[in-house]
Amino acid sequence: MLLVALAVFTACKGEEEYAEPEAFSFVVYPGARYMGQLTENIKAAHKVINPSQEPPPTAVYDTDAPLEQVAKYYADQYGYKEIAPSDQSTNLTATKPSAYYRAGDFATDLKNIEGLIQKMNLATDVSKGVGTYKAAEIAPRPNRPRVTISRPYFDVTTSQVVDRTLILMSR
Repeated sequence: MLLVALAVFTACKGEEEYAEPEAFSFVVYPGARYMGQLTENIKAAHKVINPSQEPPPTAVYDTDAPLEQVAKYYADQYGYKEIAPSDQSTNLTATKPSAYYRAGDFATDLKNIEGLIQKMNLATDVSKGVGTYKAAEIAPRPNRPRVTISRPYFDVTTSQVVDRTLILMSR
């Protein structure tokens, strides 16, 4: 949920030619578990933000694997040679890297989407969103979604900070 706005509003940048399968597809990190309720919440948030549009293909997973390991997996799958460190992503320009790390603060992010949470009628206790997280952003390919990875993450359905790696994929 915290990543909804990022998934909806983040711009993309391409790299060199890359062979893709013809159909749109999600690449699922090995051993990750599907998070059905969080997936549905992301789609519902999209409908609140853009009521006249159908939500894009979206899936949310989580895993015990470290964020860096998951980010490397997706960067490799997408053909990106490296993931830019977070100190470089804080000064992003029009030429942002295709894969980069960033940091965030739960309280700040939740404050920014508190109105959206209320419009969705979620019983989320945003005061429990305390602390920081590390994230990685992987730009989409023509037939693959943008991937946002974060650890820990705030689960809006349980109002808890979860010490696992969240994988949000959205077209």
